[in-house]
Amino acid sequence: MDKDSLEFSKDLRKISKEIPLNNIKINDEFWSKYIKLAMEVVIPYQWEAINDRIEDAEPSHAIKNFRIAAGLETGEFHGMVFQDSDVSKWLEAVGFSLQTHPDSELEKNADEVIDILELAQRSDGYLNTYFILKEPDNRWTNLAECHELYCAGHFFEAAVAYYNATNKRKVLDIACKFADYIDATFGPEEGKIHGYDGHPEVELALFKLYKVTENEKYLKLSKYFLDERGAKPDFFDMQWEKRGRKDFWQGGINREWGKKYYQTHLPIRKQSAAEGHAVRVVYMCMGMADVAAETGDSELFKACENLWKNIVSKRMYITGGIGSTSIGESFTFDYDLPNDTVYAETCASIGLAFFAHRMLMIEPRSEYADVMERALYNTIIGGMSQDGKGFFYVNPLEVRPEACEKNPTKHHVKPVRQKWFTCACCPPNITRTLTSLGRYIYTVNDDIVYANLYIGGKADINVGNNEIRIIQETEYPWEEKVLIKVGTKEKTKFTLALRIPGWCGKAEVKVNSEVINIEEIKLNGYAMVNREWRDGDKVELILKMPILRMKANPLVSADIGKVAIQRGPLVYCLEEADNGPNLHEIYLPKEAELEACFEADLLGGIMVLKAEAKRISNNSKWKDQLYSSKIKEEYDSINIKFVPYYSWANRGTGEMIVWVREK
Repeated sequence: MDKDSLEFSKDLRKISKEIPLNNIKINDEFWSKYIKLAMEVVIPYQWEAINDRIEDAEPSHAIKNFRIAAGLETGEFHGMVFQDSDVSKWLEAVGFSLQTHPDSELEKNADEVIDILELAQRSDGYLNTYFILKEPDNRWTNLAECHELYCAGHFFEAAVAYYNATNKRKVLDIACKFADYIDATFGPEEGKIHGYDGHPEVELALFKLYKVTENEKYLKLSKYFLDERGAKPDFFDMQWEKRGRKDFWQGGINREWGKKYYQTHLPIRKQSAAEGHAVRVVYMCMGMADVAAETGDSELFKACENLWKNIVSKRMYITGGIGSTSIGESFTFDYDLPNDTVYAETCASIGLAFFAHRMLMIEPRSEYADVMERALYNTIIGGMSQDGKGFFYVNPLEVRPEACEKNPTKHHVKPVRQKWFTCACCPPNITRTLTSLGRYIYTVNDDIVYANLYIGGKADINVGNNEIRIIQETEYPWEEKVLIKVGTKEKTKFTLALRIPGWCGKAEVKVNSEVINIEEIKLNGYAMVNREWRDGDKVELILKMPILRMKANPLVSADIGKVAIQRGPLVYCLEEADNGPNLHEIYLPKEAELEACFEADLLGGIMVLKAEAKRISNNSKWKDQLYSSKIKEEYDSINIKFVPYYSWANRGTGEMIVWVREK
């Protein structure tokens, strides 16, 4: 950490502020279509899905569970133990959408759901349809496996988003009643449960509830759940013994391995490596960062830094994916990043982007925004088809459809996006990310406005006592130029901090056509343009986008001798649709030049990369031989085409690879 960062970190509570979502209007060639898709297609599609009205999709039963619990229907609980969270994430996405695009019909649907939730809530505040309908006497008896606090957390997040959008108190009152009940149930006091949830989520959600209600008991409870994690004796072991060593999931979880799976192997302040279930790790880190910043807890923030560094320097895929194995959807060990058996759950990349944003709020360093951008432009939008009706749970970097079908170790990898899932956490997670995208573009710290992402649109920002407007115009990520216009009623002195991405070897800045020396004003990866701004001032930022041959650390055995191609924030891949089958036969010569070419009619308009490569040509000589010392490889010259990774699997079933042999 450099001197400037050390000075900044002395007061963690001097964190940056988010700009209210309704102050951001995105108008962007690249992102607007995704946001429109989320609002006009995906939210309605998911509404149909959670109401079991999508043909050929796995039934959800999520709304029906609540209707049964509310006494509006008869029947039994169906779905996963955490099925309630699908409704909450849909409702949260609705809240974000309404903050920027009011829609009376959508609001009516949400209000009807909230009415059902109110009827389903028990008189003491408890709200969880699985335990209300199926095991009413077993509340809180299996916190390791049954996601009660996880579901509560997602509901709290939804309540805050919807309240911020509509100012309607009903959903917030339901959430506070439930949170008050949890506060009365858990804590260090005698007679309370001294425990926590198996899936971190409620911690960050309680923090959001605290921020909107200013009720400090929610902050204290969030901190308690974090600090209690990893305490000895092990809480989950004690609950397991108490219920007669019975597991919820068939086969259970190995007790010792499970401690890492649940992030309970050590107190969180002593955890320095990302272990276990990847989504749980980054959700835990979000809560840690929130509480650290609010309370000024430098030790807790240091733990965040340690976990961050381990993830991004040793356990993250080049696409922003995390989680190397399907067994437990987990991290494994440093540099273990297989491409074809990878898990890289969409939710995990979303969690990583959210964690990056928290770190960026605490300490404005471009490395956090770089990772947030990497996840957004590659894995997160890649998790959804271009029609908004198909989704990836798993995001591989190498796919052979026959292997996915016939090799049991690869059954979790799908070569095409699925319509829906019984465990449908990823689709609504993508939607809530897209509908809240404006939150991540800018942050403000005193008289500094940080431009973290380059996305076209306008933002109304309060700097000091002055209102300013920042307008971005750009064709990013395809083109290198970003034009920023400043609007202000009177002269205003502030610093506009422009992120210079890590992939950008050279950048140029002009203010009203005057060239600015970036090296003289660069701090923590940002060009700090400080001046007295006048209405109509223009900043021209050029971010050079060379085509990069990225190499992995030699300790990543899966990628040795291979390169991944990147241009700007986008990682590229080869698809069978462009290059034929058996993509592993191709190698990219070191001297081959790569050319960028925009194809307006392909996949909604994308920049493709073309090169001359080599492919093995003498397969016929092998005939029935599996091994030989006599046959020499022969190659033909071929033309290959790379497409952005996020766009793969939108043209039927076929092979795909990110890492290509180079020689």
